[in-house]
Amino acid sequence: MPLPQEFHDIAKRVNNWGRWGADDEIGTLNLITRQVVREAAGSVRSGRRIPLALPLRQDGVQTGVIPGRVNPLHTMTAINQEIFGPGTVATSDDAVTMGLQAATHWDGLAHVSHSGRLYNNRPAGSVTAHGGATALGVEKATPIVSRGVLLDVARVHNAEGLPGGHAVTPEDLDAAEELAGTTVRAGDIVLVRTGQMRHYLVGDRQGYAFPSPGLSLRTPEWFHARDVAAVANDTLTFEIFPPEIENLWMPVHALHLVEMGMLQGQNWNLEELSAACAEEGRFAFFLSAVAEPFVGGSGAPVAPVAIL
Repeated sequence: MPLPQEFHDIAKRVNNWGRWGADDEIGTLNLITRQVVREAAGSVRSGRRIPLALPLRQDGVQTGVIPGRVNPLHTMTAINQEIFGPGTVATSDDAVTMGLQAATHWDGLAHVSHSGRLYNNRPAGSVTAHGGATALGVEKATPIVSRGVLLDVARVHNAEGLPGGHAVTPEDLDAAEELAGTTVRAGDIVLVRTGQMRHYLVGDRQGYAFPSPGLSLRTPEWFHARDVAAVANDTLTFEIFPPEIENLWMPVHALHLVEMGMLQGQNWNLEELSAACAEEGRFAFFLSAVAEPFVGGSGAPVAPVAIL
């Protein structure tokens, strides 16, 4: 199904191509200025640290639906090996094979293309078999630290988790922003909680994957209007799945990554953070979410930490 006119109309309204120059490769991360980071550091009050990453394990969130996106396979390559001779210090080493977007991760700007183009009007053909993303590689992402804001949409609906068919709307985000008691501002990283992660945490991988609540086609304009630097949530697919418009697959990915140049994250565990924010009565915090700098990567694992 060709992309409908509705998609193209939204794309024109949120497009950031050329905004930071023709050579720009980091998109909305440009909005995380030194001043933004200084102000974000002021969000730290209690010093409470909340990890947001899933453990890297072979029975992770991937179900095999996406070819090649394999859960981490951990292998020991050396076990107490005395490499310098008997009686010397012994070492153990290990290796991992995994999809870069297998667990908690950022989607890089080269992850999605449409109409033959990537962000900032770069050709989709710049992603190659041997070089990977020869432009817009995830290693270009600046150290991602900023103020984080949790928009707890599940809490807004007085639910542990949203139903699988729930498309998160701008109205949902407005209500969650009001609940948070803070205004999302330029350079913020927004974390949207749906509660979907609960399925995976109790061992239901299939229930976590499908059907899934997620961001609707109407939300990219909400993030664009507020100059959000990046957005992540607690689902496998990020946007609602199955899609809200029949056979229109991954339109939110395309609007965020291609048109806006905005990184998006998936499989973030926001459950402990939700409880901590409710307990402390505030939903803004300092967020460290630095992508692993895989050269040419179209995405990267991340171990984000919220500091309250």
